[in-house]
Amino acid sequence: MATVLVVDDEPIVREVVVRYLERAGYETLEADNGDAARGLLETTPPDLVVLDVMLPGMDGLELCRWIRARSDLPVILLTARGEEADRIVGLELGADDYVTKPFSPRELAARVRSVLRRAAPVAAGGERLTFDELELDAETRDVRKAGEELKLTAKEFDLLWFLASHPRKVFSRDQLMSRVWGYEAALDTGTVTVHIRRLREKIEDSPSHPRFLQTVWGVGYRFAA
Repeated sequence: MATVLVVDDEPIVREVVVRYLERAGYETLEADNGDAARGLLETTPPDLVVLDVMLPGMDGLELCRWIRARSDLPVILLTARGEEADRIVGLELGADDYVTKPFSPRELAARVRSVLRRAAPVAAGGERLTFDELELDAETRDVRKAGEELKLTAKEFDLLWFLASHPRKVFSRDQLMSRVWGYEAALDTGTVTVHIRRLREKIEDSPSHPRFLQTVWGVGYRFAA
């Protein structure tokens, strides 16, 4: 049974989320601030974190950065409606998804289920892909460039592996949200854009003139082998 850490300083929100997640079959942990959450993460690691951006002390974005520096633990951010900057920064820091307030507990539970499912490796064990100096290993989920290991998040690896497994084939953002993130009807495909940008910064010699992750304007992205 998966354990979800719910971090929100509003007791009513926290109570509703915890009750709904437990009803959906999850075990839960609770924290009302970033420091308390960090303590739980160090002593009782969960399988996923539902994290409010606006927290007293260490805010949600800072905690997300702290988490991502140490692990690929899935993170879903709770953001205020219209706070696009928080969503973009959160995704750039490595958050796996976000839900805007006010939200339906049922929707949040569905997102939790989807993110946990997506956190499982999509690549088959034992496979390797090599493109000149770029090497991808499915079993270890390592990516190396000219022999140097690159630090990718779990979802960055999943996206890169998927595109590299279909060289020269163009995929729209909606298709990538479906095939990599598991969403059949994505309302916001900005997650794909952010992950592509982060991948380019890590694997390309010149991110503004990418060799591998190419944009096909008006259509989507492709991996150029």
